Amino acid sequence: MFTPNLDKMARAGVILNSSYVQPHDVIHPSTPGYLPANFTTLPQKLKHLGYTTHMVGKMCGCSIIFQLELQLPYRTSFLYVFVNAIRKDSAECIFCRWHLGFCNWKYTPTYRGFDSFMGYYNGAEDYYTHVRGMVSALDEAVGNITSALRDRGFMNNALIVFTTDNGGAMYTTANNMPLRGAKWTLWEGGTRGAAFVYSDNLLQKTGYTNNEMIHAVDWFPTLLTLAGGKPDAGMDGVNQWPTLSSGTSSARSEFVYNIDDIDNNAAIRVGQYKLIEGSPGEYNDWTPLPPLTASDMFNASFPEHQLFDLNADPTEHHDIASDHPDVVSKLLDRLRFHKATMVPANNPPDDPASNPKNFGGNWSPGWC
Repeated sequence: MFTPNLDKMARAGVILNSSYVQPHDVIHPSTPGYLPANFTTLPQKLKHLGYTTHMVGKMCGCSIIFQLELQLPYRTSFLYVFVNAIRKDSAECIFCRWHLGFCNWKYTPTYRGFDSFMGYYNGAEDYYTHVRGMVSALDEAVGNITSALRDRGFMNNALIVFTTDNGGAMYTTANNMPLRGAKWTLWEGGTRGAAFVYSDNLLQKTGYTNNEMIHAVDWFPTLLTLAGGKPDAGMDGVNQWPTLSSGTSSARSEFVYNIDDIDNNAAIRVGQYKLIEGSPGEYNDWTPLPPLTASDMFNASFPEHQLFDLNADPTEHHDIASDHPDVVSKLLDRLRFHKATMVPANNPPDDPASNPKNFGGNWSPGWC
């Protein structure tokens, strides 16, 4: 694929080689699910700081540009961002799809912190049938946007964050090699994402690959702090700006991949070690290119616990749980600690009131 603009920024910025994302599913359009109103989003926080916020897009890559008066970038964790630019009195965000529910208007973007929204609510559009062309178009758009920002002097104080929202779906057209697994799994191929940060002036150390541990939940407090805000106490994320800007050690030494009380699986990383409890998912091989065979996807069984040393074995070929029962015990203790504060899954069934036939053939809010 031809991506000269992204390649140039990645090489000139900081490539994030240990940037992790959630093995998430989405809120489906036929279910009355939504992000509860008691959760404050990043754009809502930015509004309190005097920003205007806008959301546009359907691209499925994620990055951000921030333009502020002093030192500032921004990027949200659970809203997957493509490109975003901010000044002290203006923020322009190009997000991916809105996956946080839309059965009621009050759960849609302009009620959750955005001044405007142009895009769609669902998880699929026709661009999925011509991925290569869309990746090139995405790269061209990034080039156009950064050129416009530079012409207007905004790149002098801007940060671009580019990140995926999940591992590649190797069961369709993606390739996660040499990592194992795919989107929706607990394997590294489903959770260790491609990412970089770039700035003309804000990064103190550039042109290298950063191997420090960063998780998607860290973007919220990191970018909010840089925008002049203060993260709420008890957030899962931590401020990683020193790591991003100057290459210091990560502010975290562990993270939870996921705890799923429906599929009864979980995973945690502490230092170099990763513990998987239960089945990692349905796509478990190291498949270089589609198409897959059934054995690649479903015909696999696993022990109750698997342990991997990701420093020595980043591709997860060697389960060392039987050799290190003490490490397994330590990580299980940490997993139990996090399970104690787990929020139960809320996956309501499909509701026929969502049927597009009720809204002129369109998926629409206004039925829950």
